[in-house]
Amino acid sequence: MDEVLDRACADATALAGAGFDAVMVENFGDVPFHPGRVPPETVAAMARAVAAVRGAASLPVGVNVLRNDAEAALALAAVCDAAFIRVNVHVGAMWTDQGLIQGRAHATLRRRAHLAPGVAIFADVHVKHATPPSGWGLEDAARDTWWRGLADALVVSGSGTGAATAPADLHRVRQAVPKAVIFVGSGVTAAHAHQLLAEADGAIVGTSVMNDGRPGTGIDPARAAALVAAVRG
Repeated sequence: MDEVLDRACADATALAGAGFDAVMVENFGDVPFHPGRVPPETVAAMARAVAAVRGAASLPVGVNVLRNDAEAALALAAVCDAAFIRVNVHVGAMWTDQGLIQGRAHATLRRRAHLAPGVAIFADVHVKHATPPSGWGLEDAARDTWWRGLADALVVSGSGTGAATAPADLHRVRQAVPKAVIFVGSGVTAAHAHQLLAEADGAIVGTSVMNDGRPGTGIDPARAAALVAAVRG
């Protein structure tokens, strides 16, 4: 765990130094992921990681418990004073490499009201590494997630980790839910940031600011700074 925590703190410090607005802690190294509830040792380990990151960087911290344990994410946010959680499948259902994952917005919203009412829910629309059921289009999923799932922000991604998000998909979600807060969930690079952010309010970035642009290799401070400069320049 010492190695894990040192790496998490180093990454958070690098992102803060580059000018990022927030950081998110997730169990990305836990592949293959549990489809729903994760074991208690995962929650315990993530609690240490979230607390360590909050101490290392003076930024809002989010939590994503992969693949889809929103209850654990809320518990971590409440205990560790995180600002938001990400939920991969919040409403409806998606066919994934873990099988069929079904959203539990009804339980997540009620649990949040009881446990962590100030924590925001960032919910994916047609989450990456997944296929929607036949007939559930992107616009319908966006409307359901925003109006019926009561998410605080929608996340729109490409097909997989690091894969570019289609500008057309962002436009479709924006047209379907004009007042929604929308985040780009994958594929944001210094070269394409302005194009992708034209119809979004922000982005969740990982792969493009890591060493050699490879996921899971640690933050490259130069890449992180270049992305922030491209977005704000």
